Amino acid sequence: MESANHDSAAIVVEELRRRFDHQQVLDGVNLACPSDHITTIVGPSGCGKTVLLKHLNLLLRPDSGRIIIDGSDATAANARGIDRIREKFGMLFQAGALFDSMSVFDNVAFPLVEKTHLSRAEIRDRVLEMLEQVGLKGMEHKYPSEMSGGMQKRAALARALVHRPKILMLDEPTTGLDPARSHSVHELIRATQQKFKLSVVMVSHDVPQVFQISDRVAYMHAGKIALFGSVAEVTAADHHDFQQFLAGKAAGEDERPLSQVIATPGR
Repeated sequence: MESANHDSAAIVVEELRRRFDHQQVLDGVNLACPSDHITTIVGPSGCGKTVLLKHLNLLLRPDSGRIIIDGSDATAANARGIDRIREKFGMLFQAGALFDSMSVFDNVAFPLVEKTHLSRAEIRDRVLEMLEQVGLKGMEHKYPSEMSGGMQKRAALARALVHRPKILMLDEPTTGLDPARSHSVHELIRATQQKFKLSVVMVSHDVPQVFQISDRVAYMHAGKIALFGSVAEVTAADHHDFQQFLAGKAAGEDERPLSQVIATPGR
């Protein structure tokens, strides 16, 4: 199994721990996500992968351990330092988090309006360029409610990329999409990563399909990274819990809570 080189890593996590009440959610996470690669974090529901991502994008602070992003120790940074680190990454949330009252253009322009001193003409040029990159040319005047789920994901991705980050973090980017649209979003993520030379960290439930675009896979189990390596290394590993996880995914196992499954018939 691969041992990641910390010197060439976009993100390094060392002995990260976080407890909520009596539950130890992160229990000594160690991970190094290589630069210019797609690292995908997978694992069963409740293993801590989304909580880990919220620490990586600095929405949560750990109880102990370190997070080093592009060479900067985020866990030792003050508020101003954290803001500077955040400028290095873009974030695509699970639900897309588009503003319903704004057009696609204004949604994508929002980070530039709020965080930069670019002129209106510069903002317009950059937004239109990014919309074209994600296949939404000519859609800038539409509102999220007028677009399909897949198109909303593309708009959210454009917004995450418009300020030209070095690191892109994705939280379940294909949630709610059918297999064809999921495949399309996966292809877009790979093409975008290669075009802009991005370091991508993604949490995904879409196993094993997401492995087709992943360079590295981190399997979380019980609050730790139990496996890490290339897709070939991880899928070939003699690891009982991971093999059971893969088998369950292949059988179409639904990880949602039973109450949620019952509440959404026909899916």
